[in-house]
Amino acid sequence: MLTRTTSTHPDFLALVARLDAELAERDGDDHAFYAQFNKTVLLNEVVVAYEDDKPVACGALRAFAPRVMEVKRMYTLPKYRGRGIAARVLTELEAWAGELSCEKCILETGKRQPEAIALYEKNGYRFIPNYGQYSTVDNSVCFEKVIGKKV
Repeated sequence: MLTRTTSTHPDFLALVARLDAELAERDGDDHAFYAQFNKTVLLNEVVVAYEDDKPVACGALRAFAPRVMEVKRMYTLPKYRGRGIAARVLTELEAWAGELSCEKCILETGKRQPEAIALYEKNGYRFIPNYGQYSTVDNSVCFEKVIGKKV
């Protein structure tokens, strides 16, 4: 089951705490840089996935530019990975972005997250030059997907 909510939802906050702990381990010394861009305040489009009433995955959208949303805070508990749950969360986020008249989604992930890169490629995202605060970061990989009419 997928639930649309906001960043104040306790299940989302609990999942993000797990995400942050995992990223701190993966990113090492780079974690403080990334963490400053991953705040959960004011994320008004959040999706939480449940299995047997347990929150197991999440993702969010943040307005980036007119008609462009940035996918943020994608996470699936390790025990539930490989079941297509993240793809369902991502698809729901894209649908929501479309309902908000957005035409594309963008995102950043790290080179140390190969499963995330594979998820985005499998779901139609294409590599783009690193944008914004990630433009000079060697460990970042950025993607976009057109979800509505051509931009």
